Amino acid sequence: MNSGSKWEVVIGLETHAQLQTKSKIFSGSSIEFGAAPNAQASAVDIALPGVLPVLNREAVVCAIKFGLAVGANIAPRSVFARKNYFYPDLPKGYQISQFEIPVVSGGSLSTPVGAGDTVSQLTVHLTRAHLEEDAGKSLHEDFHGKTGIDLNRAGTPLLEIVTEPDMRSSAEAVAYAKALHALVQWIGICDGNMQEGSFRCDANVSVRPLGQAELGTRREIKNLNSFRFMQQAIDYEVAWQINEIEEGRMITQATVLFDPASGETRAMRSKEDAHDYRYFPDPDLLPLDISPEWIGEIGKSMPELPQQMQTRFSGQYGLSLYDAAALTSSRDIAIYFAETLSHAGAGQAKLCANWIMGELAARLSREGIELSTAPVQPAALASILKRIADQTISNKIAKDVFDALWRGDGKDADEVIDARGLRQISDSGAIDALVDEVIGANSKLVEEFRGGKEKAFNALVGQAMKVTKGKANPVQVTELLRKKLAN
Repeated sequence: MNSGSKWEVVIGLETHAQLQTKSKIFSGSSIEFGAAPNAQASAVDIALPGVLPVLNREAVVCAIKFGLAVGANIAPRSVFARKNYFYPDLPKGYQISQFEIPVVSGGSLSTPVGAGDTVSQLTVHLTRAHLEEDAGKSLHEDFHGKTGIDLNRAGTPLLEIVTEPDMRSSAEAVAYAKALHALVQWIGICDGNMQEGSFRCDANVSVRPLGQAELGTRREIKNLNSFRFMQQAIDYEVAWQINEIEEGRMITQATVLFDPASGETRAMRSKEDAHDYRYFPDPDLLPLDISPEWIGEIGKSMPELPQQMQTRFSGQYGLSLYDAAALTSSRDIAIYFAETLSHAGAGQAKLCANWIMGELAARLSREGIELSTAPVQPAALASILKRIADQTISNKIAKDVFDALWRGDGKDADEVIDARGLRQISDSGAIDALVDEVIGANSKLVEEFRGGKEKAFNALVGQAMKVTKGKANPVQVTELLRKKLAN
């Protein structure tokens, strides 16, 4: 996309978060995933004549929690509407949603974008978040030339979260989506399982010439169920739109799908506008009234939020914005960090962060397990960090200790260190003798170093560590070796 610098990308996201209630939003049917087709579809869900919807209170609690978490306005009175359209997996011929008066409006979500020295803070403003029911699911794969309809998902409670068009790249869109994904899990309103469809994103993408105020014509990429696919889909769509405009063709507003196999988007249908759905208030549902007292009661039960914790971690422990964001990317990680520090001491915050984001994260990823089931829990990791800090062991030996604890060969670092004789050699007399031995046995390297080759010095340090099987204190070895070679 060579000509991309002439263009500005504009992205807004719509996210459907499935709420963690025990039953559907307007019926008592279960929402448990994986049931046999149509086993969890009640008379209300399939719209039999004479049935009436009853609003699930817990779904409203979830919406209030989200509104509080993003600093939004929670409407004292909101209204449910019928969104009319025909589709085989929508038996009523309409979806119960909210239109003119949503339960949540405004608010924002901030998140770091980038890594290392290039981190910047992105703030995405939210337009609204409204409650609605999910539709059923059309099954095409299992029926030769036919489509099956599974209505288990019909009536599942959703919170649709809509942003302003504040994002200017696929990287920003993914950063926001990840932050939102972490937040809804953090406050306990959604399990975030993208494979099961609990967290689905639609991306509205358009481009415009740099400096132009008017928005370009957008195309909506539907049902992006992974962050990797989101980035690929947006990047392809941006390149496609720019090429179309530069070739003299008009962009037509449309709904498109992303094909992961080809890495391309393809048009699905022309994009509907609100008037196409003929919204009107649902006559079977009373307006939703939310009192300040109810909001206050829910607010008292809210946990410390990710951004608040990021600020605290940075201020209290001197961590960088990048480290603080990584440690609050999920509540489990944040709790693990805090518990580890409670054992290791606040002075080990940076060392603790490095180990959690490095060795621990790599091992979890490699073995495909969750943090909650990791063999090395906070107290055990803290025991390693304390022995690194007091120079009982080096970082290299610490990794061997971590491996042993991961395999279950000991309850803490001290047990492994003592059983294997891994204590670091820090005795000045022993280090002095060791350095003399290395200098005497490696005259060629000594000559090269004195001739200006710094790599030769590193090789000499390596020889000292090799002789002691990594147990010599590397700081003492380095300092004493330089001192002796300078004479």
